Amino acid sequence: MKSTLKKLLPFAVVGVISGATTVGTLQYFNHDSNSADQSYFTKSASDVTFAGMNSSAVGDDFVKAAKTTVPAVVTIKNYQSRTANRASEQDLFDFFFGDPFGGRGQQRQRQQQQVPDNMPSGMGSGVIISPDGYIISNNHVVAGANKLEVVLSNKKSYIATLVGTDPNTDISLLKIEEKGLPYLNFANSDNIEVGQWVLAVGNPLGLNSTVTAGIISAKGRGIGILSSQGKAANPIESFIQTDAAINPGNSGGALVNTNGDLIGINSAIQSTTGYYQGYGFAVPSNLARKIIEDIKKFGIVQRGFLGVQSLDLSNDMQVAAYNKEKKTNIKAGSGVYVTGFGDNSGAEDAGIKVGDVITKIDNTAITDFADLSIAIGSKRPGDKVSVTYVRNGKENMTIVTLKDQKGGTSTRTKADLSVTEKIGAEFKPLDERFKTDYGLNSGVIATNVTEGSEIAKIGIVDNYIVIEVNGKPVNSQKDVEKILDKYSGNVSVKFVDAYGQIYTRGFKMP
Repeated sequence: MKSTLKKLLPFAVVGVISGATTVGTLQYFNHDSNSADQSYFTKSASDVTFAGMNSSAVGDDFVKAAKTTVPAVVTIKNYQSRTANRASEQDLFDFFFGDPFGGRGQQRQRQQQQVPDNMPSGMGSGVIISPDGYIISNNHVVAGANKLEVVLSNKKSYIATLVGTDPNTDISLLKIEEKGLPYLNFANSDNIEVGQWVLAVGNPLGLNSTVTAGIISAKGRGIGILSSQGKAANPIESFIQTDAAINPGNSGGALVNTNGDLIGINSAIQSTTGYYQGYGFAVPSNLARKIIEDIKKFGIVQRGFLGVQSLDLSNDMQVAAYNKEKKTNIKAGSGVYVTGFGDNSGAEDAGIKVGDVITKIDNTAITDFADLSIAIGSKRPGDKVSVTYVRNGKENMTIVTLKDQKGGTSTRTKADLSVTEKIGAEFKPLDERFKTDYGLNSGVIATNVTEGSEIAKIGIVDNYIVIEVNGKPVNSQKDVEKILDKYSGNVSVKFVDAYGQIYTRGFKMP
């Protein structure tokens, strides 16, 4: 048993999402209180100080920051109905006909029991960022909610409106109807330094208004959590790493400096147990601020793309794997190696080629993919960036115009989105032989379902089959788009889940 545990421990998940679910069991540890200051003392002099920490000065700073921050940090309760089982593995027979003999039926019935209406499915934190009730949090804190309750530090409660979300950065924006609220100012996260004192404020493990202190341990961390667990299509990860204690429930809470200014939104922990082990991660305030400004102004996030496929030269394992697969001999080091281009690539238009190594964007050094991710991810379509790259040992520079994923260079609003973008899914035709074999007259397969989208909220995930939209059969994505193009009002969707059960659910067309 011990040898098995030793083998398993190194493979513990990196970056467990910290916040939507509150765990109700706490463990208390006893510590030896008989510790002594072993500092040496000398006569008082103007250029001599005690070797111990100046607890008075630091304490004053912490008290000031805590008093500023606590009233502006809220609890967010996520209420949702779980009526559709979301098993990813399917037995093809059960997919359409269920389990008539009851073997798995009883288990399925237990899995589909709804959470009581008066009990939240999860809890996290949020930060008030304006006196009129705008609140920033994580996308994973609000995902799947059909009701969001916000509780202030003074216990006053509100039902919040979800203004918008961005799974690619794990940021969400909520609004409550109130005035004169305490709020936090954004600080410039580009100016933070490793070793700087910070405070994390949130509601871990159901303990409201908890303040912990630590330092910034590192900057620009990419831990792969948004793509592996957050379902982000184009994740931006350049986290602030801190050793201020963060636990489940802290997600969406504030990471502040000693002035009480917001430098990050706490999002994740790195742990073998799911609880604090010394590593917490926060979305930098500059990136978070850009996301919420886009949501408020345009209704959607404006994302510019360089248009390159790349290899992180700082990742030895990635480089070794690439060399093995491609039979190349690329050396690990610093920078991002260009391996290819996407459609409508601004970088390719600007003369960048496969094999170039990107080393700088504007005045920011690019040492790894996390650097490139935030340098470009914080820009909008149409923005121009200076790209410094190395080709055949020589440094070059070019100007790249960033584009959106459709090749556009202008900002868009919700009104400019396609039907599939608005509802958050794409659809593939169902094979005719498949329809015949299983007695279906219509159907499309849902793909690329966006977390938190209208389609996701009604229980549809990738590979579920949509039979009808607004009472009309659908056999292609064009059918869905034709039915919902310029449509406003309630949408009815008939679909089949992974166990062959047919549901009809609805949402209001965004």
